[in-house]
Amino acid sequence: MQLTTNTRAFIESEIYSDFVLTNLHDGLLPESFYRNVSDFGVGETLHIKTIGTVTLQEAAEDTPLIYNPIETGEITFAITEYVGDAWYVTDDLREEGTDIDRLLAERASEGTRALQEKFETDFLKTGALIYSATNGPFNINGFPHKIVSAETNNVFSLSHLIAMRIAFDKANVPAEGRIAIVDPIVEGTINKLVTITHDVTPFGQNILENGFARGNRFIMNLYGWSIITSNRLYVHAAAQTDGTTSLAGGVMNMFMCIADDQTKPIMGAWRRMPKSEGERNKDRARDEHVMRARYGFGVQRMDTMGTVVTSATNY
Repeated sequence: MQLTTNTRAFIESEIYSDFVLTNLHDGLLPESFYRNVSDFGVGETLHIKTIGTVTLQEAAEDTPLIYNPIETGEITFAITEYVGDAWYVTDDLREEGTDIDRLLAERASEGTRALQEKFETDFLKTGALIYSATNGPFNINGFPHKIVSAETNNVFSLSHLIAMRIAFDKANVPAEGRIAIVDPIVEGTINKLVTITHDVTPFGQNILENGFARGNRFIMNLYGWSIITSNRLYVHAAAQTDGTTSLAGGVMNMFMCIADDQTKPIMGAWRRMPKSEGERNKDRARDEHVMRARYGFGVQRMDTMGTVVTSATNY
């Protein structure tokens, strides 16, 4: 039988591909980067006691020492985020569509992924907001934990890694577990430090072949920092200053020590883990699905955290 143009178009319109195009995603940070306090009791706010520093006194024979009260403080942590996702599938789509089960699975996966990205974004934002809310260097023991790049075009520099290392050392932060979460633009800046116009060392060859970082995996260590890239770092629109340099719209690269729960600067908790529910809506002839979650983040210490603010576009 000879196929007319209209007949061929009709037949081709009924052919569907088994391929389902999904979104491209980067890697996620491990949950071990924050202190999990999900086991605290009822309510939405957790109160944590802190101990002040101890100052020794000069002692002498037959002279009593001065008895001082224990210096204490308190930090609070609150459940602030309440997010959800809701979607539906109509009977018409089930009857007339193809590969519906796979589409439903992919849609559910995308919803879960969106929540994971929101959770990680809020984690990084929690630390950044502490520094963006107030101008100044945030000195601890005389060394800044907030640095705004003064390099040409406000790009990242290896000197920032050295300066932040010194700040952490002066704050008695353990050398183990130090990480630097940087924007991919920063990776581009560091990659440019290696050229192919002269003999390349094995270290430089690795950067040329693989780039400085891949996703959110540890690739190499510089000046004691394990470098990770992330596209979810906080970008502050207004101008920020560390007391000497100002930058508007800069990305806040975060430095942390995550050796253990005592050193992790940020704590987080799920008050309601993501829970999916579904039901039949007979009036609208469709199946409805909903997911809700509640969680929160808080800063538990400042001495094990720092930020370097750099250009969000220049490398």
